[in-house]
Amino acid sequence: MQIGNIIFPEYPLFLAPMEDVTDPAFRLLCKQFDADLVYTEFISADALIRNVKRTEQKLTIFEGERPVAIQLYGREPEAMAEAAKIAETANPEIIDLNFGCPVKKVAGKGAGSGLLRDIPKLIAITKEVVKSVNVPVTAKTRLGWDDNSKIIVDLAEQLQDCGIQALAIHGRTRAQMYTGDADWTLIGEVKNNPRMKIPIIGNGDVVSPQRAKECFDRYGVDAVMIGRGSIGKPWIFKEIKHYLQTGELLPSMPVSEQFDIVKKQILSSIEWLDERRGIVHTRRHLANTPLFKGIPHFRDTRIAMLRTDNLTDLFAILDNVKSTYFGDAE
Repeated sequence: MQIGNIIFPEYPLFLAPMEDVTDPAFRLLCKQFDADLVYTEFISADALIRNVKRTEQKLTIFEGERPVAIQLYGREPEAMAEAAKIAETANPEIIDLNFGCPVKKVAGKGAGSGLLRDIPKLIAITKEVVKSVNVPVTAKTRLGWDDNSKIIVDLAEQLQDCGIQALAIHGRTRAQMYTGDADWTLIGEVKNNPRMKIPIIGNGDVVSPQRAKECFDRYGVDAVMIGRGSIGKPWIFKEIKHYLQTGELLPSMPVSEQFDIVKKQILSSIEWLDERRGIVHTRRHLANTPLFKGIPHFRDTRIAMLRTDNLTDLFAILDNVKSTYFGDAE
């Protein structure tokens, strides 16, 4: 599989773009655990054009995380094209177009998956961005707006005709948000459409090595994109790679290593931002890491862990959890 000049190995695994999740610190960890391509948080084209500092900060790319795709969202062709030119100055390997975000503050304003109700504008945005930059342009979208408008098979052809070099598809409609099961059958239909020549990347509910293998084998996708299954567990990419290559499950990572990874991510996030904001930015990962699942009577400790914005206090909580619940376990 190839996008532009990037040649990927067999069974490529991509880290999905996620707001407040895929910051540089987390992307770098996922890359170190064998993710083949990582995506930034989605970036507002309008805010980028207005030189909003927090938005510009999202363009930060660490050399160790490459290849990287910068994902943009917006609702106007001219603004998206201008933002793409700005994003290109950060030297990403790919510019990705967000046509899939379902949250109200994005889709409700006609951006993200909201564009699935205005296909002519979606196509116009794609054409303008492709013309405006010299790096490969890709797109990420959903099956359609709702069950009555699953248009992805036709839309994929139209996007390919606009010049995108790969398409990622989340197997839900916008109406589903993140509920129900992802439907990969239409993703497979897009991939098996003889008119499609660009790589098709499948996304949705890949949370285990077995499921990743099934998606490759059953639907024929060129790559699998992992989103929520990676939150708090960047090593999922290594687990899946091992299974795809050997057919065997990788032994569970030692508890001590999991704690070290959590701490490393917190420190990296602080280095990127500052102590308070860096800790706040890792809370979603702390809330979702499998380290703390199943621990009895953990509620008060969890609340304290997710409320502190002081590094010394946070590490003290983590060390106490490790010694209290795991002892010398490895």
